[in-house]
Amino acid sequence: MIYADNAATTKMSAAAIDTMTSYLKETWGNPSSLYSFGQTAKEALENARADIAAVIGADPKEILFTSGGSEADNQAIRSAAALGAKNRKRHIISSAFEHHAVLHTLEALKKEGYEVTLLDVHEDGLVRPEEVEAALREDTCLVTIMYANNEIGMIQPIQKIGEICRKHGVLFHTDAVQAVGHIPVNVERDNVDLLSASAHKFHGPKGVGFLYAKKGVRLTNLIEGGAQEKGKRAGTENVPGIAAMATALKEAVLSMETNADQIKKRRDRLIEGLGAIEHSALNGDREHRLPGNVNFCFEGIEGESLLLLLDDKGIQASSGSACTSGSLDPSHVLLAIGRVHDVAHGSLRLSISEETSDADVEEIICAVEEVVTYLRGFSPIWRDLTTGKKQFIL
Repeated sequence: MIYADNAATTKMSAAAIDTMTSYLKETWGNPSSLYSFGQTAKEALENARADIAAVIGADPKEILFTSGGSEADNQAIRSAAALGAKNRKRHIISSAFEHHAVLHTLEALKKEGYEVTLLDVHEDGLVRPEEVEAALREDTCLVTIMYANNEIGMIQPIQKIGEICRKHGVLFHTDAVQAVGHIPVNVERDNVDLLSASAHKFHGPKGVGFLYAKKGVRLTNLIEGGAQEKGKRAGTENVPGIAAMATALKEAVLSMETNADQIKKRRDRLIEGLGAIEHSALNGDREHRLPGNVNFCFEGIEGESLLLLLDDKGIQASSGSACTSGSLDPSHVLLAIGRVHDVAHGSLRLSISEETSDADVEEIICAVEEVVTYLRGFSPIWRDLTTGKKQFIL
């Protein structure tokens, strides 16, 4: 099997598994308990908080543990919205290709009287900082732009956007779920007020993540019921998962530069090989891309059929976000960068890791070429394109 869907989830590292197993077996006390066994668990919790804070350039007191990126996104956005409402500011700026954890939260806020501006991301998949600044209003309470897109891997100009928000006194949140652990992230350098991350994207366990909230940003509770996480997130903390997340993140950062260099070479070979297939196109800019992300459209085929046939060949990939894999609609991300529906339906996302070998890359290229040719062989759309009844787009 060749696993090429790391943007959906990564394999837990051996070190993270060892950490998690150790805490499950030996340090399973409740960190809110006052006796020594509970306080040992509490110490583990705070050590993990300090380790994670150090990686992103934050203070440990600014780290809140969550169940993952979606919860962190929800809490960050709702907190900023609530702070804005107190000052009669109910305008939020975001982009058209955010993760649905952001977009659906914004839709809910619109029903509560907030106004939302979704910026274009253009054909290259990048938000323009000058367009962020132009969209700011006196009543803008939040700008939320993802650090790197989960489908096409475009790394956004976060530092410049953050500078603009600081200059205008507007809170800035970034969904950094795809970025943390893969590229350098520093909340001070990037001028970020709120940041979301999820452990299972950097070889940690599922069901655990964190929210960074800059000192002075008051959070709104999503979960009530206890004094955990300074009263901002009720519920007994998942100490084994949190400790494993910290281990995975430290490990990822230590090997980040070496891994990124190797992964980029294999990514670029994938782009070269898949780009040689006629009437195909890379989605997004080639330069400002996550190390392991490759996203292509192939004209004249359906992405679902492509994935199933690749699966038969032992290659695990996706056509977009795992959170929307049950939807038959084309990716909102691809539509946002200008792909038409027919082309967007024929998309393939490959997200590789340091475990992907050169041989794996060559096998993927060969398999994709074979499957695309096979599917086009009996596609009525492809027949119409090749006979001139329809015009090629790619």
